[in-house]
Amino acid sequence: MSRRLFVGLRPPPAHRDHLIDLMQGVDEARWQDDDQLHLTLRYVGDVETHQADDLAEKLGSIDFEPFDLVITSTGFFERKGHIRALWAGVEQSEALLRLQSKVERACQAVGLEAEGRKFLPHISLARLNSASGPAQAFLSATSRLRLEPWTVQEFVLYESELHPEGSIYTPIVRYPARK
Repeated sequence: MSRRLFVGLRPPPAHRDHLIDLMQGVDEARWQDDDQLHLTLRYVGDVETHQADDLAEKLGSIDFEPFDLVITSTGFFERKGHIRALWAGVEQSEALLRLQSKVERACQAVGLEAEGRKFLPHISLARLNSASGPAQAFLSATSRLRLEPWTVQEFVLYESELHPEGSIYTPIVRYPARK
């Protein structure tokens, strides 16, 4: 049996509420709901149960101290000249990059391929398709987004289940910061 996994950070409720309040103004956008808002440290993908167990154990050896993150600005991913996703950016910090690097090393230590994409810290807000309306007004209205810093106290190993109405993310293991 395989499991579809990723490792992420969950913003606090007040920050998620603020992001949800922004989610409007793009017709036919598939906006994320509260349970889907996270910053992905590493997408793992489908792995067999034994490898998932090994990864869960290896992630438990990661040592990190609490650190602050700031959600700032919005942006988009495009494919073939069309916007396919809207996101809220997260300022890079040394502590975030160190944690992401430790997570990446843990994934490779249990036999996962190295992540080929550059780490761009963001929180996905919406998925768009060819029926979606223009996103320029949303991007203009939210370009100066900047929320108060929030303190990362843990990272989470999630399981992702695909459903027609959207993915469901279930926390599998929480890894607290060392205090």
